[in-house]
Amino acid sequence: MKQIGLSELNRVFYIHDLLLFISQLPLQAVSSGIVCDNIPGLIGKQRRMCRLHQGAMVPLGQGALQGVQECQHQFRKHRWNCSTLERDASVFGKILLKVGTREAAFVYSISSAGVVYSITRACSLGHLSTCACDPSKTGRKRDVTGKYFEWGGCSDDVNYGRKFARTFIDAKERKNTDARALMNLHNNRAGREAVKKMRKLECKCHGISGSCAMRTCWRAMRDFRRVGTFLKNRYNGAVQVMINQNSGDSELIVANKNLKKHTKFDLVYFDESPDYCTRNLQLGSFGTAGRECNNTSMDTDGCDIMCCGRGYKTDVMQRVDKCECKFHWCCDVICKNCTRTVEIHTCKGEPRKGRNRG
Repeated sequence: MKQIGLSELNRVFYIHDLLLFISQLPLQAVSSGIVCDNIPGLIGKQRRMCRLHQGAMVPLGQGALQGVQECQHQFRKHRWNCSTLERDASVFGKILLKVGTREAAFVYSISSAGVVYSITRACSLGHLSTCACDPSKTGRKRDVTGKYFEWGGCSDDVNYGRKFARTFIDAKERKNTDARALMNLHNNRAGREAVKKMRKLECKCHGISGSCAMRTCWRAMRDFRRVGTFLKNRYNGAVQVMINQNSGDSELIVANKNLKKHTKFDLVYFDESPDYCTRNLQLGSFGTAGRECNNTSMDTDGCDIMCCGRGYKTDVMQRVDKCECKFHWCCDVICKNCTRTVEIHTCKGEPRKGRNRG
């Protein structure tokens, strides 16, 4: 891991950068507790939680990393593809600091969701001493069809994960009363709620010859990809908000009075997004020069949309793939190497300023 100097450690860290910083620390360093006094950007409440729940710091960082990876998957075909800067301690700082866009809203929500998911999973696996399976899931219950079942197995304790994530992640935002803090808090909550909403009821039948005379059921989290897709849909329908100037307490209201009030599941934002066509790191835009595109697609990964009308270049390449694979007893799969010619389309760069067009 790259060594980070003290001057770099003392810079302002945002919660996502802080969590990802934790995820890159050696396991023994996190578990020792000494690191809690040296993690940059922690406020007093977070530092106390770090000391009290040293074992939770590992899944905390892993959850944030999972959120980034899911963000990059969901936006892989978009102009803004959730890119991060290598060798930059502030992973999302520029876009999250400068503008309250729907992209910033998604990053906050998916990071929060990742922490809830990871902490909850650590509880169910018995990796944390402060939690286990959901203790509230006991006794008899009806499912959505009205059929009875008995709670059993190990239900994921999402409520513990949500509470832990809320206490740790929201601590810094709750020290502020400005509009951006309210936006961040709302989107953090939307991420937590998404994990809870995406749970499923899993059951096992008991009885003679599979008669299912009795069922034992438990609540389980779905694959995190489901959470990411749910939040991506909320990104597509994100609600633009503003601060209610007529209210004694600061609150977010919809900017367009003709639209329905946002719910706890909706993502909210203040500022319109840039087009992300050109490189502008102050706005969190890396531009699309050099990005691969699909010249037959009419979607966001199509060359017309991805390249912002600048055009694209085509390179012919040779790719070697495994083919004509056969199973040989026992127990090998033998394949041939097949070479195929493919066309790779990449967006042209931005026109150089001052270039003579004559």
